[in-house]
Amino acid sequence: MTLQDPSELTRHALGRARQAVRCLPFQRSFYRNVEEAALSSSELVAQSDWSSQTRRRLNARETEDLLIWLIQLGVLRREVDGQGLTERVRLTPLGREVLIPWQETIPSAGLGSRLMHWCRRNRPRW
Repeated sequence: MTLQDPSELTRHALGRARQAVRCLPFQRSFYRNVEEAALSSSELVAQSDWSSQTRRRLNARETEDLLIWLIQLGVLRREVDGQGLTERVRLTPLGREVLIPWQETIPSAGLGSRLMHWCRRNRPRW
């Protein structure tokens, strides 16, 4: 096994994260909100203006699963308080970099990107 150039690893992580952000149902306003303040899956699901945050209605479990995936990709992180980790998430520096090209709207991914994203998410070793 050979070590890769760190900048190559960063480019790879950035590409994976950008693909995921385009495939997931979260709108640009969701990422703006978690950049400014921490948000939990239950808080997101309870919001009456969910359509401004997501492309479709999500339940709490589905939302939490998507947040965990974004945490694994490095786009989000759990917020920490005096007691330890909380259920709330915030945007990471990588997440900010991922969103630079999309200041207003995140474009939907094409079929090929969606298929590749599904494989990465559901069959990570495949």
